[in-house]
Amino acid sequence: MLIKNCRLVLEDNSEIIRDILIKDEKIVEIGENLQEIGEEIIDAEKNYVIPGVVDVHTHMRDPGLSHKEDFTSGSMACAKGGVTTFIDMPNTIPNTISEEVLEEKRKHSLSMSYVDYGFHFGGSRNDNSKEIEKVKNGVASTKIFLNMSTGDMLVEEEKTLENLFKSSKIISVHSEGEMVKRAIDLSRKYKKPLYLCHLSLGSEVELLKNAKEEGLEVYGEVAPHHLFFSEKDRNELLRMKPELKSEMDNSELWKGLNEGVIDTVGTDHAPHRLREKMEKVTFGIPGVENSLEMMLRGVAEKKITMRRLIEVMCINPSKIFKIKNKGDIKIGNDGDLVIIDIGKKRIIERDQVISKCGWSPYEGKETGGTVLRTILRGRTVYNQEEFFKKTGREVEYNG
Repeated sequence: MLIKNCRLVLEDNSEIIRDILIKDEKIVEIGENLQEIGEEIIDAEKNYVIPGVVDVHTHMRDPGLSHKEDFTSGSMACAKGGVTTFIDMPNTIPNTISEEVLEEKRKHSLSMSYVDYGFHFGGSRNDNSKEIEKVKNGVASTKIFLNMSTGDMLVEEEKTLENLFKSSKIISVHSEGEMVKRAIDLSRKYKKPLYLCHLSLGSEVELLKNAKEEGLEVYGEVAPHHLFFSEKDRNELLRMKPELKSEMDNSELWKGLNEGVIDTVGTDHAPHRLREKMEKVTFGIPGVENSLEMMLRGVAEKKITMRRLIEVMCINPSKIFKIKNKGDIKIGNDGDLVIIDIGKKRIIERDQVISKCGWSPYEGKETGGTVLRTILRGRTVYNQEEFFKKTGREVEYNG
C-alpha cells in the first residue's frame, strides 16, 4: 500500500507532506514523491495521517456479557473511531485471573476482530500470583482493583497485594481518591511500574506529579468523558466509575495532559444497553467509537495540540506497555494509520452508532473532525462507513 500526500506532525508540532509505503504489513519508506507501486494507492489529499490509536483501557464484554458488546462489534467501533489496537480488561465472565481462562479467551477471540488487540490479566483477592508469573510476558499488565470490581477482583489484603505486585511486570490499577496514594505507595514499596487508570480529580493529578518528581515509574491516564463532561452533566446515561467531577477538575485534567503529567488517553469503553442504563443505576459508558473525534474537538478548541494528541493516544500507550511495533509512524513499525479530515466536523447521532450497545455519551456533540479511513498493517479495515475483512490479531510485547 502506498499512501500519498500525508500531512504528518513532527515532534516540534511542525507539519510536512510525505508519502508512506507499506510492504508486508510494515512501514518501509517515508519520503517525497515515492514511486507509485503497490497493490493499493491512496491519496490522503493532504489530510492529517496519524498513527493508529492504541486504547489500552477497554471492556469488550466478551465472553459472558456479549449482549452488551463483543469482540466483533467492539472492534468495528474501534475501526470507525481510528483505534487500531485495543487492550481488553479482565473483568469479563469468568474473570481473567487464571492461565486457563486467558487461553479460553484467546481462542474465543480468534478471527473475531477488525483491529489488533491484547489482554490485561486480573489480580484476585484469592492471591493468584502464581498464575500471574505464568502469563505476565504475554499480557499488557496485571489489573488490580483497589476500589470496586466484580467477582473476586477487589483486592484489599496487604499480603495479597504484595504478592500480586511482586509477580507482575507492570500493574494497572482502578484507584480513586485516597486509593491513588495507596497505589503509588505500593509501587514505591515493591519497585514496580504503575499505571493509574482513569484519573478524574485534580488532587489525583497532583499525586501523580509528585510521584514522577520523586522518580517513580508511575503513569497516568484520563478518559475523554472526564475531560468533556462534569458533574453538571450527570444523568442516567452518564454514570461511570469514577463518577464525573467538577469543572475545576476538568481543567486540572486538561492541564495535566498538556504538561506531560498525564501520559495517556484511554476510553474505559464499558458499554451497557440503553434499557439497562435506564432501568437502574448502571456504571459504564461506551467510548472507542468517538474518542479520537472528540479529542480532535479539543485540538479545534486549542485545549491540546495535534502532536500532544498523537503522543497521548498513540505513542505513549505503546511505550508504557511495550506493545511491539505500534503507536508511531516510523520505518519498521506496523502500517497502522488513520486518515482524518479536520475540516469535516459532524454532529454525533444515535443512528450512526456501530457499538452493539446502540448509543453514545457524545450524542449531540460536534466532533473536531472525521475519521475517513483506518488502515491496519497496510490493509484498509474502515473507509467512510464501510468495513472490510476481519484481520485483527493479538499483539506482542517487547520484553
